[in-house]
Amino acid sequence: MMRIGLQGRLFLSHLVVMLMGVGSFIVISHAASHHLFSGHLDQMASMGRAVYAIRAELLSGFKDAWRGSTMLSLTVGGVTAAALSYWVARRITQPLTEMERITHQFAAGNWSEQVPRSDIPELARLSRSFNCLALSLQGVEERRRELIEDLTHELRTPLTIVRGYLEESVAASQALTPAATQLLVRETRRLERLVNDLQELSKAEAGQLPLQLQAIALPPLFDKLLLRFEGQITEGGPQLSWQCDDDVAPVLADRDRLEQILVNLLGNAIKHTRQGHIILRAQATDNQIWITVQDTGVGIAPDELPQVFERFWRSSQFRNQIHNPAMVGTGIGLAITKRLVELHGGCIEVESTVGVGSIFRFFLPQA
Repeated sequence: MMRIGLQGRLFLSHLVVMLMGVGSFIVISHAASHHLFSGHLDQMASMGRAVYAIRAELLSGFKDAWRGSTMLSLTVGGVTAAALSYWVARRITQPLTEMERITHQFAAGNWSEQVPRSDIPELARLSRSFNCLALSLQGVEERRRELIEDLTHELRTPLTIVRGYLEESVAASQALTPAATQLLVRETRRLERLVNDLQELSKAEAGQLPLQLQAIALPPLFDKLLLRFEGQITEGGPQLSWQCDDDVAPVLADRDRLEQILVNLLGNAIKHTRQGHIILRAQATDNQIWITVQDTGVGIAPDELPQVFERFWRSSQFRNQIHNPAMVGTGIGLAITKRLVELHGGCIEVESTVGVGSIFRFFLPQA
């Protein structure tokens, strides 16, 4: 069974409407015109004019003239209506045809074209939505490629180290030394952390992390976190402390996810701060609770601030100064932190000055 496209359907619908209108005109005109003309002749006869002798001839002539004019009007009107219907149908379907063509371009990986704007409001909105969707898909594709490149780079180093030591052990027919074994364990743990962080980030970005929201008092939580991190501070390292307004209200959050956010921010601050202090603050503003982690670390360059919450980003100052490979993170912690804050309905931001320190702050709703 042959299927008719949208353009054909629009064209046929216009023709059907036209034929119905013309048919109604012919039927009504044929029925009314003869009666009206006959009545006009009767009126003329009542006025004393001699029309009875030629009445039949006049009616016959009127019918012939009516048929001729009707056929001419039907022919000219039909051709004109058909041409206009075809033009209108083509104009309506042309943006859709163009959209189909550009869709194939998108499928082939060509994102340079966009659907042109239509003069028809409904199609203009459809074109705008389609272009926005295309830009979004382009962004997704670019992020996917960047993620694969970054992930490949991150996996290459630990895998190369593990492979090198194992091949050396096989070639020498000797067991691994304790130092080499410890190094391999560290690298495999690094791979494990990377995989776990990637899985966590994937779930967070997809909105698949369930949140058990509850009222959480911040002072006890801050005490618990600082006690947890005190063992990671070396002698002569930064001093940890926290400050809260006396009347600060509890926040509405998931306890585990909130701890994860603060652990990521505090751990990041400790890695970047050799001495000075790290302060954890909480302050109420309207119906929001702002939580701040401030350090006196190496800081972040202004041109790097927009990249802070991207996957696998690491500060150039930190890369240049770090000496302990064990302190190298996966580069995903801040990306996870940002998404967790957003899942709570909050927002996170950062300020930093090289050589002075950084301030990470975010807000959560008040319980």
